[in-house]
Amino acid sequence: MHAALPNSIPHSDLRVQRGRSDDPRQRLIVALDVSSSAAAQKIVAAVGDSAFTYKVGMQLYTAEGPQVVRDLVASGRRVFLDLKYHDIPTTVGAAVAEAATLGVSMLTVHGAGGGKMLRAAVDAAKANPELMVLAVTVLTSLDGNDLEKIGVRGTVEDSVVRIATIALANGCQGVVTSAREASTLRAELGHDFALITPGVRPAGTSVGDQVRVVTPAEAIAAGASHIVVGRPITAAEDPAAEARAILGQISG
Repeated sequence: MHAALPNSIPHSDLRVQRGRSDDPRQRLIVALDVSSSAAAQKIVAAVGDSAFTYKVGMQLYTAEGPQVVRDLVASGRRVFLDLKYHDIPTTVGAAVAEAATLGVSMLTVHGAGGGKMLRAAVDAAKANPELMVLAVTVLTSLDGNDLEKIGVRGTVEDSVVRIATIALANGCQGVVTSAREASTLRAELGHDFALITPGVRPAGTSVGDQVRVVTPAEAIAAGASHIVVGRPITAAEDPAAEARAILGQISG
């Protein structure tokens, strides 16, 4: 994959531009929800320098394994490894230690795994000082009725705040949640943590299997530090143009 990941700007320049905190590309994560390296290569090449960070989730990782991550990192991209680790603390710690050696910038664990599991993940991630451990709160495909059916009492917002509080207390550098809960988290827990919002769709696009969906501008206004966008960019006729349009919404 590495050879097929061309940079539209020199490798060193990409890293310099990535460091600018006012660059909206710092806040956009493009989801590579595809089943092959070839498909991922095509997306990354098409997006070009309109994004710095790419999400590798369960589909692509299961199909291609860790090499797809190594190749993205080697090409100068940041990787958000979204495997949502959820197991006993020892197992999760071992998995995070392996992810740290891959050079990923962000990874996810399930906040519902509890404080001991979260702390094990954070401790294991210290092998890579730049690695952010993010706790998933409530999946954006779930609503209050879904939570009630599995025995979780209270509102979605209640669950999100409860899990986020535990995650931050145990050293996680951020959380993953719908932007619909972002403003509440910022109000109750402050601004000293990353808040990543999936389920983001530009106005007028299909929501797919997501339930708690917002636009890029709404997510940023609510307090999101990063947004994850997949199909609206990756399935577009011109992925780079769609990414630039979303960057404009982020800036606005």
